Order: sequence, then C-alpha cells, then structure tokens
Amino acid sequence: MEPILDIARKLGLTEGDIIPFGNDKAKIRLEVLAKFPARGKMVLVSAITPTPAGEGKTTTTIGLGQAMARLNKSVCLALREPSLGPCLGMKGGATGGGSSQVIPREDINLHFTGDFHAVTSAHNLLAAMLDNKIYHEGLSDIDPRRIIWRRVMDMNDRSLRNIVIGLGGVLQGVPRESGFDITAASEIMAILCLAESHEDLKSRLGNILVGFTYKEEPITAKSLNASGAMAALLKDALLPNLVQTTEGVPAIIHGGPFANIAHGCNSVLATKMALALSDWTITEAGFGFDLGAEKFFDIKCKGAGLDTAAVVLVVTCRALKSHGGVDKVDLGEFDSEAVYRGLPNLDRHVENIKQFCEPPIVCLNRFEGDHLDEIAVVRKHCEEILQVPFAVSNVFAEGGKGGMDLAEKVILNAEKKHQPFCPLYDWNEDVKTKIWKIANKMYGADEIKYTPKAERDLRSIEKLGYQNLPVCIAKTPASLSDNPKLRGRPEHFAVTVREILIAAGAGFLIPLTGDILRMPGLPKTPQAERIDLRGNNITDLR
Repeated sequence: MEPILDIARKLGLTEGDIIPFGNDKAKIRLEVLAKFPARGKMVLVSAITPTPAGEGKTTTTIGLGQAMARLNKSVCLALREPSLGPCLGMKGGATGGGSSQVIPREDINLHFTGDFHAVTSAHNLLAAMLDNKIYHEGLSDIDPRRIIWRRVMDMNDRSLRNIVIGLGGVLQGVPRESGFDITAASEIMAILCLAESHEDLKSRLGNILVGFTYKEEPITAKSLNASGAMAALLKDALLPNLVQTTEGVPAIIHGGPFANIAHGCNSVLATKMALALSDWTITEAGFGFDLGAEKFFDIKCKGAGLDTAAVVLVVTCRALKSHGGVDKVDLGEFDSEAVYRGLPNLDRHVENIKQFCEPPIVCLNRFEGDHLDEIAVVRKHCEEILQVPFAVSNVFAEGGKGGMDLAEKVILNAEKKHQPFCPLYDWNEDVKTKIWKIANKMYGADEIKYTPKAERDLRSIEKLGYQNLPVCIAKTPASLSDNPKLRGRPEHFAVTVREILIAAGAGFLIPLTGDILRMPGLPKTPQAERIDLRGNNITDLR
C-alpha cells in the first residue's frame, strides 16, 4: 500500500485536507467541497438479479477504476462501506476480490473508521430517550401501541427481530413490544448518506418520526430534544473515508445502506467529493438494477442534482445459468443452453436502464472455468439482439489490465451521451402511482395488492402530509418479483405491499413487500466460522 497522504495527493488534497487513521486510511474534511468545483463524469455500475453464485459487481467497479487509471485518466471510486452482518454471515467481505480490491481489506470489512458504530449509537440513543420519557412522564401523551422507532445493531440476529422490553419491575421501564433492525436499515444510515452538511444532518435527524400520541399527533426526535446529541455522535461519521485499491487508485468509501431494505447507495458527500477531485467517478448501486440503481436515480440523483455519463450492467455466465434453472452446485459445468435460457433476466435489466434514458454497457465478469461458447452466446445476444455495447472483464485475475476493453467502451459511451437521465416517476404523484410505476416498469408486475395495514398507512401518510416523498421499496434481491423463488424474468405476478414506513428524516417512504425482513439471520454455516486471528493477522475473511 502507498501512504494515505500520497493517495490524497493524487486527488489534489493536502495534509490539512485529511484526518489520517493510521497510515492507510483517512477521513476527508468537508471543507474540501468548497475548494474544488465539481468537474467529473460519473459512471454507475449495477448488475442483473443477483444469485448465490455472486456477480462480482464491486470487483468490476474497482477493476474498471484501475483500468481507467491505466489509460491515464484521473479517476476516483465512490463505494459503500460493508456491514458486519453480511461479512460475518452469508455474503462475506465486500471489498472486491482477486487483483481488484480496496485495501486494507480486513479493516474496511470489519470496524473501518467506526461509522457503522456511530450510526448504531445515534439510533439507539433516540430509542433510549424515547423510553426514558415514557418511564419518567408515564403514558399520558405517548401511545405505546404507536411507537414505530425500533433499535438496531450491526449483526444478523433473527432472535431480536421481535422482543418485549421494560420487563423486571417498576424500576426497569415500561413494558412494551419492540424489536431490532440491522444498522444498514436504520433511517439514520440513510440520513448520513443523503445529508450534505452538519446543519443538514441535524435538521434531518430532528425530522425523524418515532411514534404518535394518543391524539395521533406525531412525535419526532426534535420534540424529544434528541437531535443535537445524535448529531454530535455522528459528527465524524459524516466525513467520507479515503482508502486505495490494490493498484493505488483513490477510493472514497462512505455509508452502507442495503439496496433491498434501504436505498443502496454510498453517500452524496462521497460522490460529490469524487466528482470534484477527479475527472471520472466510478460508483455502484446494488443489488440488481431494479433495486439499488432505481433508487440511485429516483432518490439520490433526483434529490442531490446528480447525473451519470454511463451505466454498466454486470452479468456472469454463472448467474445466467442460475436464472436458466441450473442448481448452484452445477454452475461450473458447461451449459450454453442454460445461459441462453437465463438471458430474459438480462433483457429486463437492459430495458430498465433504457427507461431512465440511459444507454447501457453490458459487462460480462469472467470467472475461471467460463467456456468460450457460453461467453459467445451472451456476446451475440447483446450485440445482435439487444444492440448494446458488450465487454468481457477479467479484472479479478488481471486487475486493471483485465478491464481495458470495458474502460474504453465506457469512455466512448460517455462521450456520446448528451441528455440527462429521466426519472421513473414524479415525486408529486400520489403514493400508489409511484409504487405502481416502479413495480410495473422495473419488476414487470401487473398488479399491486395492499394489505389492510398498508391501506391504513396510506391514509396516515396523507394525513401527515408525506405523500410527496419518493418511495424506497424494500423487496427481495433474489427475484424481479417479491417472491425470491421466481428466477429469470417472471411474468403475470402481483407485488404485495404489507405496510409502508415513513422515513421523514431521510425523506422517503418505505413500502415493505412480500416477506422482506429488515433484520437478516445467519445461515447454517456463517462466514464467521471461517475468520480467525493468527498472531496479529486476520485470516480467511472470505
């Protein structure tokens, strides 16, 4: 690794612009944005519907940045921070792989600079202050049946999804039902990623809706006098983090909302810093384009005034075979027919990108063992049927060298683009219309079903005046539908909205669809069993 100050200097930063965390990572002061005007082009990397085989979206993003640096382009990555939950659970580390990683890998995947812990602390402070008010002032105002603010932790723990708190007698609090979400699903995580200053952060925190009185009047963090202390806990967490790739390309990593239960993008501050400090900003949105990338455009870009110069869609032969009906254990076997059967999923995502008036570039992330005939099936389909640029990437094995074809096509595509992206919906449309447009245009649903709880939530949203907020749909990432078992390109299906949460501080509504949960569980054999400390070195992180 190069010293972090040398990485900062590649972006035009001085020693006074950063706060070092050792010799290999640093935070960037917000004053930097006032010194450097935005000048760069932004490239978004997303993927087809993810499968257990893994698509390598982050690896491709990092490799693309390294390839562009090899072409003597000024480039900076803008990525999300990994959550401990997936790192120790099913997914494993989230720092790329092979010769295309961000480093120091172990630090980034585990505690990094403490941002996740700050979000957890601020969130749970608000929960504690709410329960403290109930304890000292009784239930004269606050209706315990209408408290909507749960607690969070950065760990997959299904046992804490639904709990009863306040047991143990008079001095232990007031008993009521509650539960835990994972920190990545916290509204405060979304606020951290959307706020553009400490003042904006504090204002958004104050708007957080935590519950209602018996008269159905809203209770906010500001009304509990909690927003000041919460902002103080998040003071340093608001500053984006600077690290590097395995080839010394600067990478700003900040914020970690999941795309299936939140808006799935790194922070606005990190993105704007990258755009100000380089000519090319490479960022990502996951899981598939239907989740993170839709929210990237309709929430992040619309709200922060951002736009893309190019969109890359990552696909793999293994994923297409999975969507073509092949079991995970057999994905390494040659099967060009299964690749062909899985192409409708790719088609849907290409169509989705075009709905935002964006010309897509399809990138096949090559895995060891991919057969040339399988790759040829995808190439022919993209170039002759879809008529979109196609590139094969081998950045896992070769680093930036393996992404040169992709980088050249991205640059060429960006130079051709001349119109801004088209939002999928207008924020001022009614809530049901916004949900319908996403479910129909992105997922392919032909019906939306609302539970009685969701209908009551809609009436409450109208009454409170939140109907003009964008929507951030929580949905399984494993399917275009809300049923994780439906692979490929499902047709003639309905999406069920079971309830709609109000994230007033973040500035969006969260419809919960299907059986989606905001607190994941650990798999039978979690990744934590493969991690060890030997001497002073963390081993077997993936």
